[in-house]
Amino acid sequence: MSKQLLSGNEAIAQGAWEAGVAVGAAYPGTPSTETLENLVTKPDVYCEWAPNEKVALEVGLGASMGGVRTLVTMKHVGVNVAADPFMSAANTGVGAGLVLLAADDPSCYSSQNEQDSRHYAAFGRVPCLDPADSQEAYEFAQRAFDVSEKFDTLVMLHETMRIAHTRTMVDVAGERAVPLPLEYESHPEKYVMMPANAVRRTLVANDREDALVAWAEECDLNRTELRDRSVGVIVAGALYTHVREALPEASVLKLGVTWPLPPHKIRDFAAQVDKLYVVEEACTYFQTRVRALGVEVSEPPAGSLPRSGEVTPAHIRAAFGVAEPTHLDPAEGLPPRPPAFCAGCPHRLVYCELRRLKAIVTGDIGCYTLGAVAPYRSVDSVIDMGASLSMAHGMELAGVAERSGRPVVGVIGDSTFAHSGITSLLGTVYNGGKGTLCILDNRTTAMTGTQGNPVNGVTLTEQAARVNPLDVPAGKQLDLVALCQAIGVDEVEQVDAQDMMAIRAALRKATRATDKLSVIIFKAPCRLLDRSRKPMPTITDCRRCGTCIQIGCPALGKDQTGYAVIDPNQCIGCGQCAQACPFGCISKEA
Repeated sequence: MSKQLLSGNEAIAQGAWEAGVAVGAAYPGTPSTETLENLVTKPDVYCEWAPNEKVALEVGLGASMGGVRTLVTMKHVGVNVAADPFMSAANTGVGAGLVLLAADDPSCYSSQNEQDSRHYAAFGRVPCLDPADSQEAYEFAQRAFDVSEKFDTLVMLHETMRIAHTRTMVDVAGERAVPLPLEYESHPEKYVMMPANAVRRTLVANDREDALVAWAEECDLNRTELRDRSVGVIVAGALYTHVREALPEASVLKLGVTWPLPPHKIRDFAAQVDKLYVVEEACTYFQTRVRALGVEVSEPPAGSLPRSGEVTPAHIRAAFGVAEPTHLDPAEGLPPRPPAFCAGCPHRLVYCELRRLKAIVTGDIGCYTLGAVAPYRSVDSVIDMGASLSMAHGMELAGVAERSGRPVVGVIGDSTFAHSGITSLLGTVYNGGKGTLCILDNRTTAMTGTQGNPVNGVTLTEQAARVNPLDVPAGKQLDLVALCQAIGVDEVEQVDAQDMMAIRAALRKATRATDKLSVIIFKAPCRLLDRSRKPMPTITDCRRCGTCIQIGCPALGKDQTGYAVIDPNQCIGCGQCAQACPFGCISKEA
């Protein structure tokens, strides 16, 4: 054994590798992304980025059916995308062990909503394991494969951001035990989900549920810790450590298996404490189910826990009337640091021109969501991946452009387009839709850390091995122009996303052609890929009009007299400001 400082994601990758996982599949999504990025670096395991989470789980189910242990990872909203195969896999069962890591994001640090993926585990009657730190993440990842094979079931391994990205010490064995691949045997009665087979598999799932409940009652992952019996707390995951910090003397029922719940163990624990409390965040998953067992759950004596967002030790202390430890006063006078496009970001000029057009913009998930904030304020909706194109079509059906006198423009990124935008565009074409749609092709999946995707053609294995992030394999990149033309889009144009006048001309042409469906592909690499610098522009005879400031570049500002200034530490010499200046006061070296 060796001690290593690992994040929860790193620990899960290590545990899965030691458990003999042979295949990993995922769509990158914070806070789950680093799991496969770590797993792919280990020997004798194949990992890939899938176009979306549904495909990833289907790949995983196929590999499991084919006889090898498989790990599939995704964030909580990705579980929504994968719900169709998830529910069927809950019925069919598996071949070799199949584990789905679902990473939740309380407080929406990098997500459009909060949700508790354990509801899916309960809905599908799939066992769910909930580690409380990196050590348990490592151990539970291994146990999950054993549970999967013992009960012939998909297993959900559930974590939150606080587990995924917090590093704690882990005792690592470092030894890999690889079970022999199962010999393939055809079982259509198990895997062909036509109605007659589905009904029979539901009966199998019923029996499995009974066996899982019995197992949960005896499972050592559920642990009763009796201390001061005046207070008993049911808790799981990262909140276990928060409860131990805030209420060190309280008795605790720590649930490592969060579906199915062990009813007898819960009732026994409740009988041994004076008052029973539930500590959970962003939902009432435990509280509802514990009360459904006929067990009384008390409200905290000094106030309620937050209904949404992360629950911290301070929240727990406040709810239970425990004095807060002395802390240093927060620093005062610090400048605000709102999120912003990077210096030289290829999305910036597109949004500046959409703002100029006063367009109604249906947006999508990615860095370009920042088009909704100052100084652009030009994104009107962001719902889910792929929604931008579908919603733009819906806006067209509602006649919004005609009534408002403003063009409607759908905006989507390259990775998101591959994820779920292609079918949205196909629906628009199929139904004779018109209007303007933009694909912002920055050559990567930037928001989650510059992962590969079908548009740039970089696989996860190539991503892990490459030195120059601009290196892309020949022949595997998705040709967006050819794809849009093949689907039947009326007008397709590719434009340099760093050329302001070309952007302006393309948008004007497309939005004025109201009788056609136009797709504009704005293409230029993300600054996290292309880190090259050019000479900094110079400012002469500034008119103090502020136009350059309105492009929102973090390298641009004003001095005390209102003249524009450029921060040489942040400027990368892209020349966006020189293009934006209406008086030619900013010059860029050729």
